[in-house]
Amino acid sequence: MRAVLQRVSSASVTVDGVVVGAIDGPGLVALVGVTHDDGPDQVATMARKISELRILRDERSVADVGAPVLVVSQFTLYADTRKGRRPSWSNAAPGPVAEPLVDAVVQALRARGVEVATGRFGAMMDVSLVNDGPVTLVVDV
Repeated sequence: MRAVLQRVSSASVTVDGVVVGAIDGPGLVALVGVTHDDGPDQVATMARKISELRILRDERSVADVGAPVLVVSQFTLYADTRKGRRPSWSNAAPGPVAEPLVDAVVQALRARGVEVATGRFGAMMDVSLVNDGPVTLVVDV
């Protein structure tokens, strides 16, 4: 499982002109990608990392300050661009495998008391955000 975490002042996801998820205060956007061998262990570790990494202002975490997280599924995080000009998506898990695992990350964050907004799995989404810092990390578990 891979995530790109961005510290943000605000963020939203729009599908077909309708906002489907938004966070209005300081928090994180987590773009989450799933590969073929991911499972419950990776879900638990990713939720812990998103919640506990001290990347908010003053070296605080989402758990420390009660900051919200916007989770957006992102299969393109597993693109292989080593050959040619067209990325290969073969390292990304197919939708029927990936969707329940992204949902499980959301549920694991909520179980930790984190306020979570989401995009819509498989939809063409417009993601808007104000990157704070900027702080952007890639997390592999």
